[in-house]
Amino acid sequence: MNRRKFVKLLSSALGSAMFNQTNLVQAQKQKILVIGAGIAGLTAAQTLMQQGYEVLVLEARDRIGGRIWTSTRWKDAPLDLGATWIHGIDGNPLTELARSLNASMIQTSYESSQLYNTSGETLTEKQERRLDNFYTQIEELIAEAQDQDDDQSIQTAVEAAMNWSQLSDEDRRLIRFILNSTIEQEYAGSISQLSTYWYDDTKAFKGQDAFFTQGYQVITQHLAQGVAIELEQIVQSIDWSESLVTVTTNARIYTADRVVITLPLGVLKAGHVAFNPELPIAKREAINALGMGVLNKCYLRFSEAFWPTDVDWLEYIPNDAERWTEWVSFMKAANLPILLGFNAAENGREIETWSDEETVDSAMTTLKNIFGPIPEPLDYQLTRWANDPFALGSYSFNALGSTPNMRDQLAESVDKKLYFAGEATERRHFSTVHGAYLSGLRVAREVGES
Repeated sequence: MNRRKFVKLLSSALGSAMFNQTNLVQAQKQKILVIGAGIAGLTAAQTLMQQGYEVLVLEARDRIGGRIWTSTRWKDAPLDLGATWIHGIDGNPLTELARSLNASMIQTSYESSQLYNTSGETLTEKQERRLDNFYTQIEELIAEAQDQDDDQSIQTAVEAAMNWSQLSDEDRRLIRFILNSTIEQEYAGSISQLSTYWYDDTKAFKGQDAFFTQGYQVITQHLAQGVAIELEQIVQSIDWSESLVTVTTNARIYTADRVVITLPLGVLKAGHVAFNPELPIAKREAINALGMGVLNKCYLRFSEAFWPTDVDWLEYIPNDAERWTEWVSFMKAANLPILLGFNAAENGREIETWSDEETVDSAMTTLKNIFGPIPEPLDYQLTRWANDPFALGSYSFNALGSTPNMRDQLAESVDKKLYFAGEATERRHFSTVHGAYLSGLRVAREVGES
C-alpha cells in the first residue's frame, strides 16, 4: 500500500455532543479569550457566547475580518481584497448563513471564460487540442505520482515524466500555464513546494461560486454582533504554565480560563507569538511543515469595458514568467467595468517588492498584449498579503514534507487551555472561508466538551 493511501486510512470523523445544563453552569464561570477577529475567531466567539461563556476577542488590526477585508473606497463597488467567493454554494454552510441574512450574491462560473495565447489571440482549434492533451497528460502523471512510494514536488513529478529538457519552448509555456492557472492559482503555493501526494487532498462543495454584492463584510459584521472585541491588541506571548492563561499584548495583560487561537499559519510560522511552555513538538512540526501560500489581487477600474463582457474569466498564456494569467471581469456579473488580476506563489511574492505604479504598468502591459491600445485605468487597488504582518500570506497549502494528519495536530487542543482554529487547522477544507467557519464551530464545541 502506498503512503498516500495508508495515511488516508488514519482519518477520523469529529464527534458531536449536546451542550447540556451542566455545561452551561460551567460556562458561566469561565472566561474565554479569542485571539483573532477573522471568521474563525468571530464564529467561535459568537458560538461560545451563546453557550454562556464570558468571551473577549483580541484583534491586532484596527478592523475586524482578518483575511476577509472588504474595501469600500469605490462607493458603488465594495471589493474584497482578501477572500471573495463562497466556493461551491450547494450544501455550503456559508450559503445557508448568507441566505438567512438575505445577503445579495452573484454567481460566477469557471466555464464562462475566454483564453488568449501569447500573441493575444484566441486559441486555434489545433492549439486547443494541444492544450487539452497536456491537461490530460498532467492529470494522469500526477495520479501516477500519487501512487508512488515517495512523495515529490509537483514540479519534479511533471518535469521528470514529461522529459522537460526535450520539450520545445512553446510546449513548456503551455505546461507552465496549466500548472499555474489550475494549481498555483488555486492552492497559492509554488509547484516547487506543493506536495504531489497531498496538494489536492481537499473536500469541495458542489455548485457554482458566488460573491457578495456588498462584500464578505456582511458575514463578518453579522458574526461580530454583540461580541466584545478589542482592536489593535497585538499578542506577543501566551503563558499557559499556570491554572489561568496569561496573554500579553503590546498594550496590556489579560488572563482567562481558556484561549482560542486563530492566528494565521504564517504568523505561527514566523514565531511572532512566544508560548510558555513551548507548544507540543507535534504541533510545532506541523506549523513548520505546512506551507503558507500567496495570492495577490490587482483591481483595475476603467471608464468602460474593452474586453468581452459575456464571460466571467479571461485567461492569458504568457511568454515567460507566469504573471497575469488569470483575470476576472465584473461586467457580466455586476455590470461594472472592473478587471481583477491575480498573481500566485512565487510571482505573487515577487510583485510585492514592486511599487504600485510598477505593478499596474505590468498588468496593463499584459492587457495591451491581448487587447491592443486601451485606455488607462481610472483607479486601482492592490494587495500585498505576504508582507501583511498579521497574515504573512494568503492561505495554507500542503507542502512537500507535510501530511494531512499535521492539520489535525495543528487543530488539537493543549491541556484544556489552548484551542486552535482557522483554515489551516481544517484537514479537508483548508484555504477556504467555509473551512475557517467550520473550524470556529469545531473549537467552540471542543471547549464545551472539555
